[in-house]
Amino acid sequence: MHSRLTLHAARILLLLFLSLSAAAQPSVKLRPRDYRRDVELVTTEGTIRLRLSDSTPLHRDNFLRLVKSGYFDSVLFHRVIRGFMIQGGDPDSRRAAAGQKLGEGGPAYGIPAELRATLFHRKGALAAAREGDAINPLRYSSASQFYIVQGRTFTDPQMDSIERTRLQDRKISPERRAVYRATGGTPQLDGNYTVFGEVVKGLDVVDRIAAADVSSDPPNRPVQDVRIITARLVRRR
Repeated sequence: MHSRLTLHAARILLLLFLSLSAAAQPSVKLRPRDYRRDVELVTTEGTIRLRLSDSTPLHRDNFLRLVKSGYFDSVLFHRVIRGFMIQGGDPDSRRAAAGQKLGEGGPAYGIPAELRATLFHRKGALAAAREGDAINPLRYSSASQFYIVQGRTFTDPQMDSIERTRLQDRKISPERRAVYRATGGTPQLDGNYTVFGEVVKGLDVVDRIAAADVSSDPPNRPVQDVRIITARLVRRR
């Protein structure tokens, strides 16, 4: 009973925290032309170009504002798992010491989930990190922490197993299955995290970052820092 009350209280506090989030969002104004721009991440391993989805306007606008404010400049990709994804966006990583645990930093607000059937975790997908369901049942996204999917290819029997064990029997559509068989991704994350964009150039850079040697303590942090030198808006090509 005590654990149930504690969990209920945690959920109430989370919802209260998120209901106050709008006031904490960056005040950077977006111009009409900003919505026609891509985001370029210039990293120590090369440049990644991202295209944000108009189907997820809350995540799109938040990411654009953070980029325009310089929020991601000098931030690390602090969590890297080969065959899975690369994660960044923790502001505490800018001046992090070697061996420092990261992943808890970010603005004091969340973004309501924008789960779209047309946006899924194919290779190169851009998605928002978040706290787990136990304290975040509405699946609000972190305001700044994001990940880019590297993933791997899956067979149909493997996807059948994912449907049963990870997706609560939600089905992976034939169209998605074809993508996961051919180019790969992370189908186990579909419907649980908001995908709000994709890599349009620089998948080789994603692969290079994902191949970095990582430490075991803290887990999955690259031994040699992989840094976003700058993030900027660029004209679409």
